Amino acid sequence: MNVIRFQENPLITPQQVKPYHNDHEVIGVFNAGVAEYNGEVLLLLRVAERPLTTDKEVIKAPYIDLSSGTGKLQMAELDLKDPRYDFSDPRSITYAKSGRAAYLTSLSYIRIARSKDGRHFTIDDEPLIYPENEREVWGIEDPRVTQIDDTYYIQYSAVSPEGIGVGLISTKNFSSMKRHGLMLHPENKDVAIFPEKINGKYYCLHRPVPKGIGRPEIWIAESDNLLYWGNHQYLLGLSEDGWDNGRIGGGAVPIRTEKGWLEIYHAADKNNRYCLGAVLLDLQNPAQILAKTKEPILTPESDYETSGFFGNVVFTCGAVVEEQEITVYYGASDTSMAAATMNLEDIFSQLTYR
Repeated sequence: MNVIRFQENPLITPQQVKPYHNDHEVIGVFNAGVAEYNGEVLLLLRVAERPLTTDKEVIKAPYIDLSSGTGKLQMAELDLKDPRYDFSDPRSITYAKSGRAAYLTSLSYIRIARSKDGRHFTIDDEPLIYPENEREVWGIEDPRVTQIDDTYYIQYSAVSPEGIGVGLISTKNFSSMKRHGLMLHPENKDVAIFPEKINGKYYCLHRPVPKGIGRPEIWIAESDNLLYWGNHQYLLGLSEDGWDNGRIGGGAVPIRTEKGWLEIYHAADKNNRYCLGAVLLDLQNPAQILAKTKEPILTPESDYETSGFFGNVVFTCGAVVEEQEITVYYGASDTSMAAATMNLEDIFSQLTYR
């Protein structure tokens, strides 16, 4: 399969983004939702900022405090020798006995990057979406953007001590926005809403995260109004031994083609190596899988994909299609943004029909 990475990769790195918070550093600009608006390609970047510290024995964990009625950034300062906590994962701090998350090591929010050519971007100074309520006090992550008529629906992971749910915001101009609250409760993520009604219903892909029976796999749900979702159906599962035997989830917003709905999704193996695959869904019944790729269509190979804050990761939240060419924008190593082009017919040629 012919995959052409942009020569400009990585397109956006942490060094290019000024921190929004004082005494913080940007450690990641990645997993961006993608939209086309007013002649530009917009990347809705997940920006992760980490508080600076001069004490090597202390780690600071940021969170939003809502006790005064308005959100205020606060820090928990933890001694790295404190036996109550496990500091082994660079992304989160867990309680040593239970394994339950205690804090995150950074705070994420959404910021827009703009481009006329899809390759060279300027980044807004201010956040587009910033944590505002109790379901978002640990941050906002991994947005997808679905355009339906003249409205853009932004789906994102809303993170709090109670878990990760899915928030929904709508906008017509990426300036004024309307918050709709949680469209799916914890524990769920990786939501991608289809860009049109199908037989009178809206559909979305989502990924529950079972804590008991079950595995992190892709489901599909339907709605009459985009707010309340039901008729949840199991869609796509893990392999027992392969590139997709750890976890899988939806990636880009599904793309309508003559052959079916094409979904570029992500999967990780048990060693946390993230790749991208493709699945084809029936146009009239997207709960029916027509075909899927046996092998990944994009794997972490370049230095910026294999090394970073969390290496060996390619993870997409959006793509742009022009005739037979698809440009997949993806987060690399939880650090930077990159892009690659593929031909739709090349992807179709990799599908195995059921």
